[in-house]
Amino acid sequence: MACRRLLTISVLVFTGFLFCQAEALECPPIESKSVKVEAWMSKRYGKNLREVRKEFGAMGNTRVTLWVYPAENPSKTVAIGRCVPAYIARHTLRKAIEYSGGVNALVHQGFISSHWIGVGTSLFAEDSLQSITPDQLARLMDSSLDTHQFQSLYRQLTVQSDKVKAFGLTLDNPKLMKDFNRE
Repeated sequence: MACRRLLTISVLVFTGFLFCQAEALECPPIESKSVKVEAWMSKRYGKNLREVRKEFGAMGNTRVTLWVYPAENPSKTVAIGRCVPAYIARHTLRKAIEYSGGVNALVHQGFISSHWIGVGTSLFAEDSLQSITPDQLARLMDSSLDTHQFQSLYRQLTVQSDKVKAFGLTLDNPKLMKDFNRE
């Protein structure tokens, strides 16, 4: 009898946990929670930051912060959170290509806030991101993709390796986000 109660309580607690996890993965409407865009810009744009900020924020529902990168060329890495609408993400990718000289790596969404975009960011370890090809970037930029399709493709392009090379060895990836938004 006591075991049955304990089992019932355990199932209810576990079901409640799963429900909370599902709730946590839902995205609020963009009108109620805007997207934070943070971009590191080449120092050659330092005098034009006001205009560049307006360009990055042109899609609306964004808060844009720009920093001048101390060197000529910032990273070509972009991070896009799982709740960022496709139209804002594509606009930001176009601006990243224009102002950073391209995009060659994407950050896994498990490392970033759901409503955040980072452009030219060097905040993440190599094991946290995935290199992409120009063809993969073109697929991501396809304007026929809705937000769900865009986010699904983004997650497919940022699947982390289970093993990494370090110190001449192949080791378990210390930055591996297990089962995060696996489709």
